[in-house]
Amino acid sequence: MDLAPAALLALYDDQLRTDAETPSARAVTRLGPLRLVTFDGGRGFVTYRDLAGADAATVRELVAGALEHYRADPVVERVEWKARGHDAAPGLHAALREHGFVQQQQEVVVMGDARLLAVDVPLPPQVVLRRVTSEDDVRAMSAMQDEVFGYPVSPRYADALLRRLATGDGTELWVAEVDGRVIGAGRLEPVAGSDVAGLWGGAVRPGWRGRGVHRALTAARARSALRLGRRLLHSDCSPASRPVLERSGMVPVTTTTPHVWHRGAPSGA
Repeated sequence: MDLAPAALLALYDDQLRTDAETPSARAVTRLGPLRLVTFDGGRGFVTYRDLAGADAATVRELVAGALEHYRADPVVERVEWKARGHDAAPGLHAALREHGFVQQQQEVVVMGDARLLAVDVPLPPQVVLRRVTSEDDVRAMSAMQDEVFGYPVSPRYADALLRRLATGDGTELWVAEVDGRVIGAGRLEPVAGSDVAGLWGGAVRPGWRGRGVHRALTAARARSALRLGRRLLHSDCSPASRPVLERSGMVPVTTTTPHVWHRGAPSGA
């Protein structure tokens, strides 16, 4: 398998920007090249393989049409438009701002050989890694991630994870614990019909960073991916997690910048 960045980017576009990106969707509506996805919990998500050569005026129409779709569904409270850095998308960021989307932190998409991450990582002796499936464990994991990412602790994310586990789609949740308290977490999402699995939601409490917890959780998920027949891993990296993955041999292939709209927020910039 060709692991050069250009080949990995082509694989990313062909295999990871389809239904594989949204396996737990409640509904998917097509609008031109767009896939307008609705998840349980009042979340909308806009994605696409590409924008089919749209010019700036057409891009603006697509943004307006997508927002009209979600405004018509009173259940949807939040919509994320996931923009990729290598796409031809003239005027996209300006159109999103004009329609009330707020740009979030840019992340880097990395991909690489799972074997490079499936290594032994020394850990403090009191740290225990395990895969979790019970409701209590999932809620404890979710609450820790909310805290680490700076969100109010809410049952919504845990509810979504529990629904995802109930589908049996192969999603795995992993935690690091000390004396039964969750100090780190992350999930593995095998992509159906591909050689790829995604690494998502990596979080470690501040007092435990720099002690191998993140690398050990990544290694555990990489080993599991290999057992499931997934030779490649991909992740949208924050600045905190990118160094860990790049040191393990994963390579950047593009960037992704979420833009988020909230119902009731002022329109325009």
